[in-house]
Amino acid sequence: MAYSAPLSDYDVIFRHVVPLAPVAATETFAEASEDMAQAVLAEAARLCEDKLSQYQRNGDLHPAVLENGVVRTSPGFAEGHKAIGEGGWIGMSASPEHGGMGLPMMLTTAVNDMMSGACLSLQLAPLMSQGQIEALENHASDALKDLYIPKLISGEWTGTMNLTEPQAGSDVGALRSKAEPDGDGTYAVSGQKIFISWGDNDFAENVCHLVLARLPDGKPGTKGISLFLVPKFIPDDNGAPGKPNSLRVVSLEHKMGLHGSPTAVMEYDGATGWLVGEAHDGMRAMFTMMNNARLGVGVQGLGQAEAATQTALAYALDRKQGRTPVAGGTGTIVDHADVRRMLAEMRADTFVARAIAVACAQAIDMGQATGDPAWTARAALLTPIAKAFGTQTGMRVAETGVQVHGGMGFIEETGAAQFYRDVRVTAIYEGTNGIQAMDLVGRKMMDGGEAMNALLDEVEAHAEGLRATLPDLAEPVWQASETLRETVEALIGTSDLNERFAGAVPFLMGFARVLGGHFHLKAAEADGADSARGRLARFYIERLLPEHASLLEQSRAGAAALYALSPEDLAS
Repeated sequence: MAYSAPLSDYDVIFRHVVPLAPVAATETFAEASEDMAQAVLAEAARLCEDKLSQYQRNGDLHPAVLENGVVRTSPGFAEGHKAIGEGGWIGMSASPEHGGMGLPMMLTTAVNDMMSGACLSLQLAPLMSQGQIEALENHASDALKDLYIPKLISGEWTGTMNLTEPQAGSDVGALRSKAEPDGDGTYAVSGQKIFISWGDNDFAENVCHLVLARLPDGKPGTKGISLFLVPKFIPDDNGAPGKPNSLRVVSLEHKMGLHGSPTAVMEYDGATGWLVGEAHDGMRAMFTMMNNARLGVGVQGLGQAEAATQTALAYALDRKQGRTPVAGGTGTIVDHADVRRMLAEMRADTFVARAIAVACAQAIDMGQATGDPAWTARAALLTPIAKAFGTQTGMRVAETGVQVHGGMGFIEETGAAQFYRDVRVTAIYEGTNGIQAMDLVGRKMMDGGEAMNALLDEVEAHAEGLRATLPDLAEPVWQASETLRETVEALIGTSDLNERFAGAVPFLMGFARVLGGHFHLKAAEADGADSARGRLARFYIERLLPEHASLLEQSRAGAAALYALSPEDLAS
């Protein structure tokens, strides 16, 4: 079915749930008025609906392949990427100094959501370039910025990030790639990297790799790692792609999904590279790219949830099966209680994932515009939640979409299965969801819970203000927030980090459940309890919000029961 951009959701979110107005009120983003935002989103919607969505099946049915050392991309992807670049969508939040639009991350998040829903395999290419642009803006020399960023923004060149090695996955500090000074300001980079998304393509003039490697005097572990920019073609004196660099695509992975996105094994054999940032400080530079990339990956999950929901609803409104239990109903399976339940869960959680992602983007924007450390802390707090809940929602919603289709969901021609296969990796790359949860109960609690409690203060104050007008919706949200606050206090009082880690994932999901109640309550307040959004809010608060209690209970259970089970027990 045709993809439809979720403009109505963004209308209510930007006006009432996570307002754009405070961001637009800053000097940094003064041009991001409501009228401009609507125009930007409308134009992005046209691109996604009319062009990018038509390539969705192409990527699955005609995967990227490696032929004689050249990566051949799926039909239409070159045209689609060109349209993305020419429209300025890659550089939406990039600095105008190098040709970017300088728009808020809130708008970039919305556009990435739409592109992810239209064609996830293709959207991953500009997402990688966006991350590289940000890393270069913050850490590269002026010469590197001036040469590379405009080309990345235009889409003429594309970017990648190279962290993982066969023996060094989440433990990046175990990498073996090395870099030797060449004596002329460049470095000879050698090593092998795996899982490199969009490691090569046949439509960009150059592919620019950010590669983590260790200098000869680099200490073991992450503190001895440096970051290098290693292009496929070494730019000549005029900045045009010159001679080929000493790197190659060894192979492309055969994957469960995302077939249109070439995932490469890369080999560097004394390739010429340029240092980005300070020597031995590569992880800090790379994390600049990774943090916003984590929000971007959460949005990928969200986009797939939206597309899967639309596809499942269209099928449910068309498929006739059994006698309808609803007088005057449609006569289709949407009238059956369990199908209605599944669709309602899909729609309710997609809204939550969207609101959390936008709230994270808002905090990034406000931190950038005001320099207020409280906003920076809010962005850091919401990043792992946006990533993990967004991708978990994508997986769960896509799986439910297959179930709504029944037997036809298992048949590839409906496209329902592709959503699940494509979205599955989002819970793994850019830091697994388990690592995101460990970050939430680890680093994000190092402030003694200050950022978490500040957010919960807002949740409770808003619910308190609606106790008189929406008591049956506001009271459960307030109570859930209190339960979450008590759990935060309990975990902070647990000095053994492994005890926290044992319940980190349910804690993150319980946190997201509470935020979901808060955001649905705001939508109900804006549109009225008897509106479509008010009815969806009631469904969420009555049927899904109660899950927070069991999730938070699990998060406080500790590690003893886990380690009481030996590997032998698990094998029996």
